[in-house]
Amino acid sequence: MEFVRPGGDGHLRNASTLLLPAVSIGNAGQLAVDLLVSTLGVRRAGFLEEPHVLPCVGNDPFGPSAEGKLTVALEVYEYEDQGLSIVQQRAPVVKGAMMKYAKNMAAWAACEGIKEVIVLSGLDSGKRQRHDMDLSQIQYISTASKDGLDGHCEALGWKRLEQYLPLSEAWQLLDRDSVTDPVVDNELSPEIHSTDDAYFPGLPFASIFSSCKAEGLKVVCVLCFCAEGDNVPDAFLIADAVQQYLHHGKPEASGAQLEWKVPLSWTTVYGPPPDSTMFS
Repeated sequence: MEFVRPGGDGHLRNASTLLLPAVSIGNAGQLAVDLLVSTLGVRRAGFLEEPHVLPCVGNDPFGPSAEGKLTVALEVYEYEDQGLSIVQQRAPVVKGAMMKYAKNMAAWAACEGIKEVIVLSGLDSGKRQRHDMDLSQIQYISTASKDGLDGHCEALGWKRLEQYLPLSEAWQLLDRDSVTDPVVDNELSPEIHSTDDAYFPGLPFASIFSSCKAEGLKVVCVLCFCAEGDNVPDAFLIADAVQQYLHHGKPEASGAQLEWKVPLSWTTVYGPPPDSTMFS
């Protein structure tokens, strides 16, 4: 993985925290990143060249008007005042290459001096525990402790993902794969897919989590149970959670609530409005 900064030196500036989505149900994490980038007004610093992500190109997603500025598969935005870098992923990972992508991302983050990685992902609401139905959709796992608990997240009222069982076979296999030589690591171990508890460790966020952990980085995965459909409300929920996490315990946390700015690209998610003449 290589960071390309047009006219620059190819390195992040003043970055201690990296925030990125994991492709997931409803693209909830990616939508939340769009919302954060649009609202924070962060500038695009460059893009990532990564052989394991499919190429794509599109128009400027943020506006305020579509001026023809191209956007690509992996872009990097910088919020230097806060020491925050944001990666947006707009294309899927090549089939069978998720672990290779995760390792490349983790290695790049470590080389750039990143101290903490925040991963945003949706989870299938059908896998949610029945006794959690009255709780928030937001759950988490963290490398702050061996069992995934994090006092910072607990203080925000989040629940640790109950299905994170670091000593189970599936999660142990995932940790093993995260340190396997990529030359022989063609895809996530088939043993994982044959176990009953395979769903969560088999998701992209889990590969990123394990790979960053193997690089010695602190990782927090902000997870939202949701379903395919209109995932805009889920994006707002995840973005709110990220803001709470980043500013918890800081003086500005007591200030006014951040007013979210909807990206230009969202205005055409469902196409143009119906022709009014059809009702006359």
